[in-house]
Amino acid sequence: MRIPFISRRPPTVAVVRLNGVIASGGRGRGTINLSTLAKLLEGAFSARGARAVALDINSPGGSPVQSALIYGRIRALAEEKNLPVIGFAQDVAVSGGYWLACAADEIFANENSIVGSVGVISSSFGLQGLLERIGVERRVHTSGDRKAFLDPFLPERTEDVERLKSLQAEIHESFRALVRERRRGRLKAEEDVLFSGEFWTGRRAKDLGLVDGLGDLRTVLRERYGKKVRLPVFGVEQGWLRRRLGIGLGADARGGQWADDLIDRLEARAIWARYGL
Repeated sequence: MRIPFISRRPPTVAVVRLNGVIASGGRGRGTINLSTLAKLLEGAFSARGARAVALDINSPGGSPVQSALIYGRIRALAEEKNLPVIGFAQDVAVSGGYWLACAADEIFANENSIVGSVGVISSSFGLQGLLERIGVERRVHTSGDRKAFLDPFLPERTEDVERLKSLQAEIHESFRALVRERRRGRLKAEEDVLFSGEFWTGRRAKDLGLVDGLGDLRTVLRERYGKKVRLPVFGVEQGWLRRRLGIGLGADARGGQWADDLIDRLEARAIWARYGL
């Protein structure tokens, strides 16, 4: 008589860390994008014995394109593998970070997390007087009336601003449509409030229906899957020096890439600073 094999392996929930500004490029300098996450997502959704995938989100947003691409890959894998996805907001899940949270079937946050900011922003500098003051003449020749669109060294034109706002409105509506679909039946406020670009604490976000509950990843998953649940982590790793300084000092730095790295870091800090972090 054959005795059936009974597995005593504890349940597994694969944890994907989505930590950083969302931006194109695959250099991994405090940014996340589909290029850096594709293999990690595949690994998480293919983890042996996985009962679910958890998204550990700490992002102030960034590129709407990369946000949409990552969201799309998560949803495609969830349907392919038939696995539920549970999202957890850490310090922030705002703008593109909240876009990623919407890839989850359920969203949890700490009561003090910053959540929301369903909107679109574009920021730059006006430098039209700088070159003249330092005695430099800039020459721009274009074929096409809009090729010098929002050139920071030229005076701002009303038609350029109107065009930018039109583009932003299209992206904003795409974001709004996604939130409506993913949070259908759970939103508890008018759209002019929810989609104003405002952000809230996790407790208030729960009242508004932007998140489903309050709680941290380990506690919620242990309550749901048992105290022995395994939580393997899939995330972009950085070296000790990169984590400490925030800039790279490897081979690319010797070629002058350190300057670009520093600029990337400063731009990322500016995005985090919008939320007091």
